Amino acid sequence: MYEKTPTTNTVCSAQLQALGAQLRAQRKALRLSATVTAEAAGVSRVTLHRIEKGEPSVSMAAWCNALAALGLSLQARSAAEMQADSQARQPDRGGWIPARIALADYPQLRALAWQVHGTDALTPTEALGIYERNARHLDLQAMSANEQALLHALRLALSSSPTQGNDHAV
Repeated sequence: MYEKTPTTNTVCSAQLQALGAQLRAQRKALRLSATVTAEAAGVSRVTLHRIEKGEPSVSMAAWCNALAALGLSLQARSAAEMQADSQARQPDRGGWIPARIALADYPQLRALAWQVHGTDALTPTEALGIYERNARHLDLQAMSANEQALLHALRLALSSSPTQGNDHAV
């Protein structure tokens, strides 16, 4: 029998949150309101909001309807295909720090920044502060190489003393 592990739950949750964020970004790019999109998908506005948050309790049919309403489709891909696509699309940015850090791109940061409302991106200083204050909650096994590189670059660039940031196992 299949047994859920914390890592499996974290990965699935992160994938649903990323898909929900992608849906929301598409809706915003199309300049559609949540109400109009929900009506087109045949779901309530609350259900659309739950989908955009990546809640796993929403039915697959509702997810598919919302995707179709925004001109998107759902396809199953192996983890190896997804990783290969991700690596092919991302240039090597070792040590690079973006001016605004999109929460949708960094699942661990997004989970740690649960209290941040009204923005989808943080400044590098805000992101480092959230990582440092919540270091005990980081799941290093589940953190992508891209997110680990961001955290390392933030610590190198923004730590006020040479030893700061080295106190944690991250």
